[in-house]
Amino acid sequence: MESLKILALSGSLRKHSYNLAAINALKVLAPSHVELIVGNIGDLPLFNPDRENETIPPLDKLKKSLDESSGLILATPEYAHGISGPLKNALDWLVSGVEFPYKPIMLINTSPRASHAQTHLREVFITMSGNIIEKAYVSIPLLSSGLDSDGIIKNNGIASVLQAGLKSFCDEIETQKLIKRVN
Repeated sequence: MESLKILALSGSLRKHSYNLAAINALKVLAPSHVELIVGNIGDLPLFNPDRENETIPPLDKLKKSLDESSGLILATPEYAHGISGPLKNALDWLVSGVEFPYKPIMLINTSPRASHAQTHLREVFITMSGNIIEKAYVSIPLLSSGLDSDGIIKNNGIASVLQAGLKSFCDEIETQKLIKRVN
């Protein structure tokens, strides 16, 4: 199987967020041919279209990582029935770029009772021409679990759900690459 580089972003800036823990666990659980790059959205300035032609190192790094990746994994909390501010800010910076359109996307929901942010993300991604891979969607019950990335890895039920989602995601990326080669 061909090696894949995948960018993963947490919509939470908390050092010990469940979303970041899920991503870090998935990085360890990923098969050897999958390199998960954990990106950072916390250093991005507030979106301002007047600054789009400026050199902004954290944005340049994010765009480069996204451009070099075969797919994007997002795990985000839900704040006030919506997408977290930091994630929305990052997406606003990416909306006019060439790196995002048609990029395969895997969504991770760490709080199954929270569905509004997932719905909003889907709407934003439709607008941005993102390609959500429904078969790869993962919803895991981490809220109030106290699990960190090591605890997630050791929890066979949660770890296997993450691995199955990643496998479906990678399989779909490979299928899309094959279709592009044929055409």
